[in-house]
Amino acid sequence: MDVVEIRPRLHLLRFPVGQAYLWRDGTELTLVDAGHSGAATEIEEAVTRLGQDPGALRRVVLTHCHRDHVGSAGELARRHGAEVVAHRLDAPVVRGDVPVPEPVLLDWEIPLYEHGLTVPPAPPTRVDREVEDGDELGFGDGARVVHTPGHTDGSIAVHLPYHGVLFVGDTLASVNGITLGVFHVDRERARQSMDRLLTLGPSTVCYGHGDPTPGFGEPVTGPVPPAR
Repeated sequence: MDVVEIRPRLHLLRFPVGQAYLWRDGTELTLVDAGHSGAATEIEEAVTRLGQDPGALRRVVLTHCHRDHVGSAGELARRHGAEVVAHRLDAPVVRGDVPVPEPVLLDWEIPLYEHGLTVPPAPPTRVDREVEDGDELGFGDGARVVHTPGHTDGSIAVHLPYHGVLFVGDTLASVNGITLGVFHVDRERARQSMDRLLTLGPSTVCYGHGDPTPGFGEPVTGPVPPAR
């Protein structure tokens, strides 16, 4: 797993498929997404290498219910007493009460989707807090939920207005330019969510796939290559 400093308080944790982000408020830590199942120890080791205490993890905020974002959330929460946060509409999927929604795939997305299925399925994971659009999350000097339906019904972005940071989950990707992401259950709603995100004016944008960018350039709409 690669660990990349984005800002002094923000690090990218990059997995073979997908990525997560670690935010620090003093000694308190927040993880935005949690990588694949079985990655908990690797995440803890990365936190330790950064000079932080994994026991200071206070919350894991899930941008949506897919396996490469939820996988290690439950294990980390059990080990460290962290709160698991998800949107109300994705929480039943995260808990394993209902199946993961199937995306409507374009032809060029099919091999990418099959590649993603090599990631182990996420185990049923508790959700301690169900959130809605506009809810404040308790970190980052006022982090707020931005509901971005389309990738999944309960997809969210996480906006830190004070710091100009925006975590967009998989609604957008940063691969050969800023693109609409892939594997959406409702592509038109995802485009509408993308349009909303583009109005927020962040100075740092963090994606579920692809490198963070300094704000938004001109979005492109072509195929997204396989995640690294």
